[in-house]
Amino acid sequence: MTSSPEDQLATMIANISEKTGKPLPEWIAIIEKSGLEKHGAILKLLKEEHGVTHGFANLIAAKARETGEEVDPVAVQYSGSKEALRPLYEDIVKFARTLGSDVEIAPKKTSVSLRRKKQFALITPATKTRIDMGVALKGEEPTERLETYNAMCSHKVRLETVADFDDEAKDWIKEAYSRSG
Repeated sequence: MTSSPEDQLATMIANISEKTGKPLPEWIAIIEKSGLEKHGAILKLLKEEHGVTHGFANLIAAKARETGEEVDPVAVQYSGSKEALRPLYEDIVKFARTLGSDVEIAPKKTSVSLRRKKQFALITPATKTRIDMGVALKGEEPTERLETYNAMCSHKVRLETVADFDDEAKDWIKEAYSRSG
């Protein structure tokens, strides 16, 4: 019988001291003392200077970098130079919610997926001045404004202002929604 990923993680944590020679709090203290913050740099330190195997080094590095704080991916996406795009993002989400009670807003690290039974749209702050709104409209012919995109969202619409999220853009997202049910 195979164990779950959670069981495997618990086993690794329980075995850190035996397999690496130090308990997790000591490893975290070493990392804090080093001043390293990036995952890759911490991995390198643990593997090269302390002889820790990759699996345990990866686990220790991840645990050392945990802050306990929940990070809002949308707040991160629309911060700094992309902050001005937040009202446009909010308008798209507000409109998507009107399509049906089954619309799920699913933030990811670099984008927000709009789903029903499957993803029908994707909101990505592509540049500091533009959101790419992907829509799942497989089979639709591209136009000057409705460009081909990728496998998950066949087309994208480039939006720079709230005014760009016009009736035409809303019709595309509405059609993508209707196809996802």
